[in-house]
Amino acid sequence: MTQPFDYFVIFAEMRTGSNLLEQNLGAVPGILCHGEVYNPTFIGRKNREELLGVTLAMREADPLGLLDRIIAAGGGLPGFRFFHDHDPRVLARCLEDRRCAKVVLTRNPLESYISLRIASQTGQWRLADVKTQKTALARFEAEGFERHLEARQAFQMHIQHALQVSGQTAFYVDYEDLADLAVLNGLAAFLGVVGRAAALPDKLKKQNPEALVEKVENPEEMEAALARLDRFNLSRTPNFEPRRGAGVPGLVAAEGAGLLYMPIRPGPDARIRGWMEAAGGGLRRGFNQKSLRAWRQETGPHRSFTVLRHPLPRAHAAFCQHVVLGRFAGVRRVLRRLYKVRLPQEMEAGAYDLAAHRAGFLAFLKFAKASLNGQASLRVDAVWASQAAVLEAYGRLAGPDLVLREERLQEGLDFLAAEVGCSAPKIAPAEAEAPFALADVVDDEIEAACREAYQRDYATFGFGRWRG
Repeated sequence: MTQPFDYFVIFAEMRTGSNLLEQNLGAVPGILCHGEVYNPTFIGRKNREELLGVTLAMREADPLGLLDRIIAAGGGLPGFRFFHDHDPRVLARCLEDRRCAKVVLTRNPLESYISLRIASQTGQWRLADVKTQKTALARFEAEGFERHLEARQAFQMHIQHALQVSGQTAFYVDYEDLADLAVLNGLAAFLGVVGRAAALPDKLKKQNPEALVEKVENPEEMEAALARLDRFNLSRTPNFEPRRGAGVPGLVAAEGAGLLYMPIRPGPDARIRGWMEAAGGGLRRGFNQKSLRAWRQETGPHRSFTVLRHPLPRAHAAFCQHVVLGRFAGVRRVLRRLYKVRLPQEMEAGAYDLAAHRAGFLAFLKFAKASLNGQASLRVDAVWASQAAVLEAYGRLAGPDLVLREERLQEGLDFLAAEVGCSAPKIAPAEAEAPFALADVVDDEIEAACREAYQRDYATFGFGRWRG
């Protein structure tokens, strides 16, 4: 039988039973586990500073070199344990490598947190003889537990996403499974080794087998804190909006002023560009990744910025500029067929009045909601994407130094000019962008439709009711 893997990694955390899983794997012929190979303070085992001729200093300089030695050393299918705070350079390699078998070990996070607190107090991290067991009551701290939970959930989600996008899978083991010989041998089958364990080793003993409430000194506080946690994430706003590219070609730089504008369309772009041109010595556009890196290196001190707009005027500008004027034929067809509204070029001269405009805008908000929730066939365009998604895309490139608000634009631009030491001209006043003013269109129904469509932006950026 051809071996499907060159090595394996156990993704786990402290106090999840990873020592016990490693001990059990040692009972399977053909498997060799090296411990926490990438622990920041040792290699493999506590106080060990060398493995296969590689020292801590050598590992720090070339972590993947040690991985290559482990794979080449032989002696069985090699593997090691990896926690969320181990070397991220190795994590990337392992997640991408299809010749690496992934084993994910999990445990009830509250149990692992209490176990960690007790072990930190007693100094006893492994138990081989119950006669030497040290006991203590842990003190539950709500903030500490939430940090513990967040770090571990983030690590698990990172692993899961990496496996999903690469079309891989992992073997999942829960702490309670460690006492099941059949599960251990199922893991051996997954790893592709021929050998099987005849029995579970009994060298390591379970520490602190008592109920959770018996292991803490403040169980009432623990229960009250846990009651406040939203375990099922009931308050979370679902997000089905696809990830966006960073939109590098749309960036605008002010030559001679060290300013880079990262637009969120539709925004006050023309006003911003006019201000930048007055503040510097001309504008530069048409960037790609290479030319943007060159500009940043050549410019010296610089600041990047973007401008947030209240979702309601932003959506109204998108509707007026890109739908009413006929630029988005696909959206116009959707509004006409599914929402039964008519727009200019489809109506007699003079028939497009305030009532027709309001009906079209309301339909557009409903379409935007469906689109952002993955319920529309048209791709999500930047002009009606959430501002949170656009900022997230910029963050993957290098997020803006400053996020300004449109309603305090002059104040923010004055601050930017002071930051880079350029002149601070006055920005041009806003011009009408629509055949009808938003103030004449908005009402409670329009406000509610906009909040439903852009609930992510309202929640993320703290927008309230539009005040005009």
